[in-house]
Amino acid sequence: MDERKSKKPEEATQQADRKIIERDIKEYRPFKRLLLLDVLQDRESRPLLLWVSFVLLVGVIVYHWLEGWSVLDSLYFCVITLATIGYGDLTPTTPLAKAFTIFYVINGIGILVGFFDRIRVVRARELTRPATDGDSKDNYPKEN
Repeated sequence: MDERKSKKPEEATQQADRKIIERDIKEYRPFKRLLLLDVLQDRESRPLLLWVSFVLLVGVIVYHWLEGWSVLDSLYFCVITLATIGYGDLTPTTPLAKAFTIFYVINGIGILVGFFDRIRVVRARELTRPATDGDSKDNYPKEN
């Protein structure tokens, strides 16, 4: 009879651990993280996303006007340039476009660093958010 009593708390602990693991698996959502949907849904990330959109729009307009590229080519060049990839298939040819590109690349590096930092902040917040569904962090196994 004593063995039955000692097994019940052990079974309850195992069930609680199983619930926590199942909840963590359900909350992982790899496609949401891969597509950066967690960052896009974060309200505090919106100013940075608006800034990126504005800079892309300005770049598309300027390169379309200065170089005579199509809107798609201008957008392609802006994305490749801001991501610091630079394939070299499109290059500015006018002196004014070259000067603008210098400013644009420096701005792009700042945007890229800010965007990476925003991803870090959002994902760190996810790791430290309080447990839900009545579970507490005390239910997690202790590390030795």
